[in-house]
Amino acid sequence: MKVVIQRSKQASVTVEGEVTGAIDKGYVLLVGITHTDTPEDIAYCAKKVAELRLWEDEEGKMNHSILETSGAILSVSQFTLYGDTKKGRRPSFIEAARPEQAKPMWDAFNEALRVYGLHVETGVFGAMMDVALINDGPVTIVIDSAK
Repeated sequence: MKVVIQRSKQASVTVEGEVTGAIDKGYVLLVGITHTDTPEDIAYCAKKVAELRLWEDEEGKMNHSILETSGAILSVSQFTLYGDTKKGRRPSFIEAARPEQAKPMWDAFNEALRVYGLHVETGVFGAMMDVALINDGPVTIVIDSAK
């Protein structure tokens, strides 16, 4: 499982002209699921997202988690995180989980974040989405449960 965390001041997802999720201060999560991911991968990534200290304290050091700053989550499923570009000019997505496996795992990941007490908004699984954000910092971190 791969999760790209983008710390944001404001973010939203629009599908066919309708806003499906929006947050103020928090994280935009781009979430990729591979066919070998397990509930343990979900738990690992959810804990990392909730507990990583990516918010500054009064001295300007990243010492606070999203839990401590009352931030929200905008979670966007993104199979393209498993795009393999080693051969040719068109990415191969063979490592991305099939939708029938990926959607329940993405839903479970979002629920795991809610268990930590986080407010979670989402995009729409499998849809063409317009994701807008004001990146804060910018701060961008990649979590990979396989490493």
